[in-house]
Amino acid sequence: MTRAFLSLGSNMGDSLALLREAVASMDGVVAVSPLYRTDPVGGPEQDPFLNIVVELDTELAPHALLGMCHRLESAADRVRIVHWGPRTLDVDIVWMEGVTMAEPDLEIPHPRMRSRRFVMAPLADLAPDVAGPGWQDLVEGHVDQIGPLGPEPA
Repeated sequence: MTRAFLSLGSNMGDSLALLREAVASMDGVVAVSPLYRTDPVGGPEQDPFLNIVVELDTELAPHALLGMCHRLESAADRVRIVHWGPRTLDVDIVWMEGVTMAEPDLEIPHPRMRSRRFVMAPLADLAPDVAGPGWQDLVEGHVDQIGPLGPEPA
């Protein structure tokens, strides 16, 4: 099993329900961070996001895990129209234990994770060892912790 962390965000539709459904459909969930309301970073003017980080124990190889991320986005009717624009669900692999790779379709660790408060704050809640010391001084953006993700849909 490989320890992995995924960042999930949503700012279209019923974001809370979309995040809950995505987490409920994942195998190997070890922990889910508190829920954060976050300002968008980059891209066009848009509504705030709801963000979480999920810790997994997975047997999936990096590209297979990326495929799972894309399937979760598709299940949430994600449409890629505007780069960094509003979305029903965005799922990114941010870190996998023992994996460092830089390919055109996948970089692990995520190349911008350490500059994004919406990734690092929930990651630090679950894995201060992965976030590392002093991460707060390196990030941009504003986040507000709003509590646990809550129960999965029935």
